[in-house]
Amino acid sequence: MQKLLPIILVVLGTGAGLGAGVFLRPPVEAAEGDTETTTTEGEAAKPGEPISEFVKLTNQFIVPVVEKNRISSLVILSLSLEVSLGATEQVYAQEPKLRDGFLQLLFDHANTGGFRGSFTDADNLVTLRVGLKEVASKVMGDKIKSVLITDMIRQDS
Repeated sequence: MQKLLPIILVVLGTGAGLGAGVFLRPPVEAAEGDTETTTTEGEAAKPGEPISEFVKLTNQFIVPVVEKNRISSLVILSLSLEVSLGATEQVYAQEPKLRDGFLQLLFDHANTGGFRGSFTDADNLVTLRVGLKEVASKVMGDKIKSVLITDMIRQDS
């Protein structure tokens, strides 16, 4: 039962996160209307106009931290992407591929000790952000300007 409980918690947490993300996602029209600013190709943005959009990924990322062959804690992250104007729909279309790459990087980060100790250390977060941006750029190309960690919590068991 001790070995089964952390796995059950991960599955329940993932399910709850997915359900909340789907249920709380704003309608597509509202999301586009809040951030949409159009420019024609070759036209420079005017001062004061936004040159990028922010896209919040719909679900949180849940990363188990394994020590001595057992889950010692869970790290839960929310990510947003800063993208070029007009790239929001492309991000949502590629979200499964982005999530897969982000999860692989987050698991690798956890396995190398990135979420142990003072996991919010500035150097540690810079390394994580750079890796996340590299993954996003492989999927989306030069449309990605940065990856923002909007929420992060570690729950020790």
